[in-house]
Amino acid sequence: MFFNALAETHRQHGELVSMCDLSQVRMDYYNRRLREQHGHPPIPTFKPDAFEEMIRQTRPDTVIVCTVDSNHHEYIVRSMEAGLDVICEKPMTVDASKARAIHDAIQRTGRSLRVTFNLRYTPLATRIRELIVQGVIGKPMAVDMTWVLDTSHGADYFRRWHREKEKSGGLLVHKATHHFDLVNWWIDSQPQTVFAMGDLKFYGKANAQARGEHYEYDRYTGEPGATSDPFALHLDSFQGEDQTQSLYLDAEHETGYVRDRNVFSDGVSIEDTMSVVARFDNGVVLTYSLIAYSPWEGFRAAITGNKGRIEVYVKQSSHIVAGQGENESADAHADEYEETLMVFPMFDNPYRVDVPKGEGAHGGGDSILLDQLFSPHPIDDPLGRAASHIDGTTSMLLGVCANQSILTGQPVDCRDVLDMTTLADAHESVHR
Repeated sequence: MFFNALAETHRQHGELVSMCDLSQVRMDYYNRRLREQHGHPPIPTFKPDAFEEMIRQTRPDTVIVCTVDSNHHEYIVRSMEAGLDVICEKPMTVDASKARAIHDAIQRTGRSLRVTFNLRYTPLATRIRELIVQGVIGKPMAVDMTWVLDTSHGADYFRRWHREKEKSGGLLVHKATHHFDLVNWWIDSQPQTVFAMGDLKFYGKANAQARGEHYEYDRYTGEPGATSDPFALHLDSFQGEDQTQSLYLDAEHETGYVRDRNVFSDGVSIEDTMSVVARFDNGVVLTYSLIAYSPWEGFRAAITGNKGRIEVYVKQSSHIVAGQGENESADAHADEYEETLMVFPMFDNPYRVDVPKGEGAHGGGDSILLDQLFSPHPIDDPLGRAASHIDGTTSMLLGVCANQSILTGQPVDCRDVLDMTTLADAHESVHR
């Protein structure tokens, strides 16, 4: 996403000056794209142990962090200590200690951090925030959200490094941080108390064996027995300069990262079935669930206030053939996208709210986010869509507390995990 923006769409506003990655193969792939597709000479490449040397040589203004989630804090802190601002993919980080390290670096260096919550920028999410700000449902009292991932998108988290909780924080951090951020933003508050339950009920070796299914291979590529496996992803089926093969299969010898792990193999430490109840500082109560093995993908959400209720339903895909690549699946079912936004006033007739159709990835949110990130001129943002490190913290904090609750079986006071008073003061300062 950021490569395309800086190489093409926003090249008049910013320049990609260097890359740092574990894999030279991956960096060479992007340098070929710079030359062949954009007519740009190759840029310098560095390995992680030469990160500070990269900064000294290429003198960037901003570092964009897109590493494995558990390493975000390391490069955020190292960048700020070198005097640079940072843009970081969500989630900001995966646990409270790493969040404290980021906050300490910001306080110590005075540098800024933007977290890229692109769902805030979708026309649908923006319209919901507008309705709440306009007082259409009065004071928000309760939020209910149910999110389901299908057996292409959902299964892919169990093929990748996300299957290891120490790297991703589990789906309640890696994936749900998107959803929790929307709730935080919609109701303008942050979590106070969290209780959660979660299990691995579908994926993983034990669940497959309990159903009488036996998949004895650890990965799909090169495995003859996987040809009829509906969850299989075969990296060697992509030929030429295809991104999937170039960035994963061709780079394995450098990184050791296997992109196509069997979703029913050992080593899965995250949940696929999750339920969360939370109370926020302003008294709003949230009920949330996330399923990663649904026949269809989408979400339902409702925000109830003292003057009415907003309901939203989004169907992103119907039943698909599992094992399709994400892009293939999205293209094949683009015409099946459904979206409904309704307002139910307390003592009046309900009505449907029209939402303009967004263009591009993530419902059109990506392009608007990139415009705001890279435009040299201030962009009017009355709804506060630009997410700071405070927003990044409060969204991942709900997931971190939910993970702790799953482990202990007890409610978790978020203030015991991270100092919410400090965060509230910082939030006020950042937004002022």
